Amino acid sequence: MLVILMDNQILSSEKVCQSCLLANGSGQPRWGGGKLRCGQAINKFTEQQPDQYECVMGFRVANIK
Repeated sequence: MLVILMDNQILSSEKVCQSCLLANGSGQPRWGGGKLRCGQAINKFTEQQPDQYECVMGFRVANIK
């Protein structure tokens, strides 16, 4: 599940991405092949952290399993 990480909050990607021009037709981030296509990967500090990306709008997106 993709979520948006903000300071002290975790938001549903549906709430944030719905208004993004780069979102897919369902208002979801463009996710494919295990990667966020509308952003770039961020290095992890530890292996226990989920995969994180920074979208072109500046939000941090995490893939929570």
